[in-house]
Amino acid sequence: MTLTTAQAFAKFLEDITATENQKSSFIPARKNSVDKDMKAAFPSTSDIPYSKGILMGSASKNTIIRPLDDIDVLAVFSNEKRAWQDKYWNDSQAFIYRIRQAYAGTKIQQVGTRGQAIRVFYKTGGHVDVAPVFYKGNDVYHLPDGTGGWLLTAPTIANVWYADKNRALNYHLSAVVRLAKAWNRAHSKRFRSFHLETVAASTFSSLGSNYRDALQKFFEWAPNRLYVNDPGGYSGDLSSYLTSEGRQNLIDALNAAADRAWKANEAEARGDHAEAKRLWRIILGTGFPS
Repeated sequence: MTLTTAQAFAKFLEDITATENQKSSFIPARKNSVDKDMKAAFPSTSDIPYSKGILMGSASKNTIIRPLDDIDVLAVFSNEKRAWQDKYWNDSQAFIYRIRQAYAGTKIQQVGTRGQAIRVFYKTGGHVDVAPVFYKGNDVYHLPDGTGGWLLTAPTIANVWYADKNRALNYHLSAVVRLAKAWNRAHSKRFRSFHLETVAASTFSSLGSNYRDALQKFFEWAPNRLYVNDPGGYSGDLSSYLTSEGRQNLIDALNAAADRAWKANEAEARGDHAEAKRLWRIILGTGFPS
């Protein structure tokens, strides 16, 4: 059966959205494995007792796309025994390597260190990024900055901000973000995930279920909204990772996508679904139904 553009779009969105089993079983299982390992390595008798893990990033916002790659877990360590002040306040690298060493001792999968997180690769595919932090208070955490120092972060506050935005937009925001991430994945991944999510959440004041129109507007409006601050309140401008050249390349990519999306929507409006789908396939990648 030949699909209309709307049907092809709906099929593509379904294909990139995490399944119910992944959301209810696979993702929680990966997060729970972190809890199990960290509790075993850092019990209540440890100088840095493990408190809890918090699912973060795309998996916590329902903006993760298939095939699932990384899952982010905030590994919260208690500072009740003053380990941060007495041992690690000026050497976060020692802290993160200690967590890595303990983690590597409990897993058979490959474990690596990425400056701010421990990346655990699974034999069955994908990986978990475990970001170890000390709890400071009031939903604020000390996070290794990747160079031996520390920075403050409040990711749970940022998650609440995003959830409020998604609710205000009748829960259409996350679908648009997943589609934008598919475009980003198909075109060099110039956007960081958290930055893309925050730009999208800051862009729309209303959203309906016509995601073709919404995605066109995202591509059109995002170039002027790249400067956005961390909604958690601590990381400043989320576009600061972009070099001048990288920023211009991202803007050029967004403009090219906006032009193709406009042409795709025009083609659909005149009944030329083959042309519309051809253009969306260029925008969103070869997984888009032709």
